[in-house]
Amino acid sequence: MEHQAIERNRARKPYDPNYDPVVAPDPGHGRDYAPTYWIGTAGEPPADDGPVKADMDVDVVVVGSGYTGLSCAIHLAREHGIKATVLEANGVAWGCSTRNGGQAQISAGRLKRSQWIERWGVEVAKKLHKEIAEGFDLFRSLIAEPEIDCLPQDGGHLYIAHRDKMMPALEKESKLLNEVFGYPTRILGRDEIHRDFVRDEEAKGAMLEPDGIGVHAGRLAFGYLRLARKLGAKVHTDSPVIGYTHRNGVHYLATPGGTVRARAVAFATAGYTSPGLHPLTKHRLMPVLSNSIVTRPLSDSEVAALNFKAKIPLTDTRTLRHYYRLMPDNRFQIGSRSAITGADAANQKHLDLLLAGMHRKFPSLKGVQIDYSWWGWVDVSHDMMPRIAQPDPAQSVFYAMGYGGNGVMYSAQAGRRLAQMIAGKGGGLDLPIFTSALPHHGLLTPFRRIGQRAMYRWYYLRDELL
Repeated sequence: MEHQAIERNRARKPYDPNYDPVVAPDPGHGRDYAPTYWIGTAGEPPADDGPVKADMDVDVVVVGSGYTGLSCAIHLAREHGIKATVLEANGVAWGCSTRNGGQAQISAGRLKRSQWIERWGVEVAKKLHKEIAEGFDLFRSLIAEPEIDCLPQDGGHLYIAHRDKMMPALEKESKLLNEVFGYPTRILGRDEIHRDFVRDEEAKGAMLEPDGIGVHAGRLAFGYLRLARKLGAKVHTDSPVIGYTHRNGVHYLATPGGTVRARAVAFATAGYTSPGLHPLTKHRLMPVLSNSIVTRPLSDSEVAALNFKAKIPLTDTRTLRHYYRLMPDNRFQIGSRSAITGADAANQKHLDLLLAGMHRKFPSLKGVQIDYSWWGWVDVSHDMMPRIAQPDPAQSVFYAMGYGGNGVMYSAQAGRRLAQMIAGKGGGLDLPIFTSALPHHGLLTPFRRIGQRAMYRWYYLRDELL
């Protein structure tokens, strides 16, 4: 029997604003969603398959029902005839997929194309760009499906220099994209940005990328759920994995309602990967908090004062960047990095810093009511690039994670590649993001937040003062 949303919501445990994946044993069980704009305006979640209620034998288990996990289930069914069983600890897309900024850009991970070349050379970098571009095409095709009504705002992505000193590097990156990768970016001056796009008072110039789509993050996730179940996948919510063993080629995943036995397991838990989930995922990510706020709907005169002519994704050139845009209902959304720990996430100073950033860019928004404020964990890998991999060839265990805040778009392709590997058809996937495991810091891992505090101070000095 389908698990109706209204029944599920009655039984929800309170949202935990202090949850921290570095120290918590698991992300909870049956907890309510974070109070995001996306959940507040997406409507009731579509029906799912409810919690696991008995032991069962299945072909493939996908742990995590966010964009990646649901894309994996969609493509296992559509391209390989495999009906996956998705296990989710809380509600569908409870983690990253309903706490992000809803910005789909032609990127994955934290590195620029020039950094790809430094790390892997030109030819590998070109192949990686082709993979990301193919991912964007896939994303565009998915959001055109009738099940996925995510209010897309297509039109490109504007990468805005927040200081004059950022322009030479931006111009160099644009030239590289145009000449080496054949990707037609364009450099804009401050006057052109203010005239044709938006009156961002910090903007000194920008690089315009032709690919960029703003989406309603919650409606995207719920659309993926509808499509996955239509194709035959089972999505079991309120079913956290509380124990794992592997015997004689069979994976045993214990949930509160029963043990699920499977021939293959894929982990798609991103920034909400608990330390004890599986040995192959332990200490492989550096979860980083990001804050986001959404204003009340702006009046036509307020929008005109900002000269918001383009409702496309906008980001600035800070290391701890701001991401922002005007939404279809004329609310303004902006996000940036937040606290170091979950225990400090609700500290007013982090909201105040984000508001200060908004006011620097758009002084006329001072005093405008904030209707939604939330934070969520971003899955940053230790080398700033994602992995879609089978980390140990001797085990039928796979994962896709480490997007570094750029997973809204590429998670669709990552889920497809994950499905390809699970189906035994990943032999041609030879890029480094497919052929190597997520790196870890070994014995230094427990102390990484000390380094994070120091780096945040350095980033601030470099971004704002030096």
